[in-house]
Amino acid sequence: MVCASIEEQEGLVLASALARRMPSTMSVTQAVMLVALAAAVDVLGGWTAGLLKVPVFLDTVGTFVAAAILGPWWGAAAGVANNVVSALFNGPSSIPFGIVSIAVALVWGYGLRSLSLGRNAITLLGLNLVVALVAAFVSAPIVYLVFGGATGHPSDALTFAFEVAGKSLAAAVLVSNLVLNAADKLITGYIGLAVVRALPDQYTVGLRLPGVSRAGIVAVAAVGVGLGVALTLVFLALPSGS
Repeated sequence: MVCASIEEQEGLVLASALARRMPSTMSVTQAVMLVALAAAVDVLGGWTAGLLKVPVFLDTVGTFVAAAILGPWWGAAAGVANNVVSALFNGPSSIPFGIVSIAVALVWGYGLRSLSLGRNAITLLGLNLVVALVAAFVSAPIVYLVFGGATGHPSDALTFAFEVAGKSLAAAVLVSNLVLNAADKLITGYIGLAVVRALPDQYTVGLRLPGVSRAGIVAVAAVGVGLGVALTLVFLALPSGS
């Protein structure tokens, strides 16, 4: 009886620990379904950016949502799934960037869930910019070493502009990735915020968001997206002015 009691207590402790690690009321099956949906959102965002030929990526909104709701590694799974699915349609060029998807998911996930950096507009702005820095420093070597500095994405125009301005190819790739990821992660991060806040409260257990109404969140997200769009328009003007 004593042994059984100890085993029961250990089981309760383990169940409690797992519950704390699972940030929502969803089952594993539901979590996997959400990851699949998040990956689909990422694929759609990337496809839209390609269709519009804008120099941002728009392919991490789903990654943000999965990382925020489920945790960093679930977000990483969504991001990698996006890269794999995108490769089926656009060729294998997206596969090497799976490591970028993992990196941004981990920063967003741990930043939002462990450090509560989504608690107000200022900390969330800082987190999105940190994600942009991480994405740029992880992706730039891939662009430079694997693709020779150009991937066929509209962002190549900005890299060329910096080359014309006198920077080396490596520096041009890094700087263009820094500025474009800043715009991209502001847009996607704040769209992701609006999506997460629109969900029922049961899906955001343990997640601190700006302490305003849902309408207020939309306003915060609109300002963040507006900043990203403004930066994108500035970047679009740079090549023509070089």
